[in-house]
Amino acid sequence: MMSAGNETNVSTYLRPKGDDAAKMSSLCAASAAATVPTTLAASGQGDEYVFKMPMPPGAAAKNKPNYRIIKGATAGHLSSVSSVKFSADGDYLVSASADRLLKLWDVRTIQSYQTLAGHEKGINEVVCAQNGKLIVSCGDDKMVKLWDSNSNSCVMTMQGHLNCVFCCCFNPQTNLILSASFDGLVHLWDLRTGRILKRLAAHGDPITSVDFNRTGSHFITSSHDGFIRMWESATFHLVKTLLTDDDNPVVGHAKFSPNGKYILSSTFDNTHKLWNYEKSKVLRRYTGHKNECYCLTANFSVTGGMWIVSGSEDKSLCIWSLQTNKLVQKIDTNGDLVICTDCHPKENIIATGSLEKPFTVKTWKSCE
Repeated sequence: MMSAGNETNVSTYLRPKGDDAAKMSSLCAASAAATVPTTLAASGQGDEYVFKMPMPPGAAAKNKPNYRIIKGATAGHLSSVSSVKFSADGDYLVSASADRLLKLWDVRTIQSYQTLAGHEKGINEVVCAQNGKLIVSCGDDKMVKLWDSNSNSCVMTMQGHLNCVFCCCFNPQTNLILSASFDGLVHLWDLRTGRILKRLAAHGDPITSVDFNRTGSHFITSSHDGFIRMWESATFHLVKTLLTDDDNPVVGHAKFSPNGKYILSSTFDNTHKLWNYEKSKVLRRYTGHKNECYCLTANFSVTGGMWIVSGSEDKSLCIWSLQTNKLVQKIDTNGDLVICTDCHPKENIIATGSLEKPFTVKTWKSCE
């Protein structure tokens, strides 16, 4: 197992050159090669589903989503499903659970074909790399684990956190991993060595999410303290702090939009917010769901129309028009308390995971 190392200048990791990539393991080198070039990502080219700037309500698309369940998992987890993520190519779905297991699912049949074991306590988040091969997970055992989906094996265990690790993510170049824990600390890991490059005391309360922008130049953190903070990846310099509301509700989740120009946040006041972070301004508020107790993941769906998607504590799946903020579909999840969702990168498919029995993983498809 890897241990913490001395802090290192990370600017060279953000745009790995050919000689740097050659020094990486075959897994990491393959991931870096599969990533969209930084120049394309920054300009918005090379992305089939680029997120567009919010338009006035009259300019919104007339089509409405019509999501229906495809199939519910019959042989799933033994405890709460905490995270579901599609691979970057959409070929498979991975779920994480409090039962300490990761499961890989066939997207078409929603049958589990592989179980990955190695965490000693419940898993809080799982994320897939850009090439669809690498998977990172983190959990209450204070560990961050790197997995190879081809060999179905754990290839690296990263240790250094002193508290439960609640969230993690890859940078777009897939040579760095961010992880954050209940003690408010962020760790930046070198994927090639498993060493900690930098540590950051980002918040005074537990951190609920971390996310890189599409170039990897900046990342955001959200916390129980009610703040969203943006940081420079190379220096860990604090760039911006967003206060979600006057009464400081817990921020359960925050992520960048696909083009990196906006932030979508979820707070314990039954609200999702779309931010223009440069102006520290809320552009849209999405309501009609219930979120007062759990960290809900809200997502952008841009394969058909442009929607905001999340679960709800009233046991429903909610879909809003991104442009008008209207709740356009609210689906009964048949008793599933859904706190984790994800949207397929190429098709109009949503994955959900259930917090309560029978701990199912389901997929929903729209014919829009």
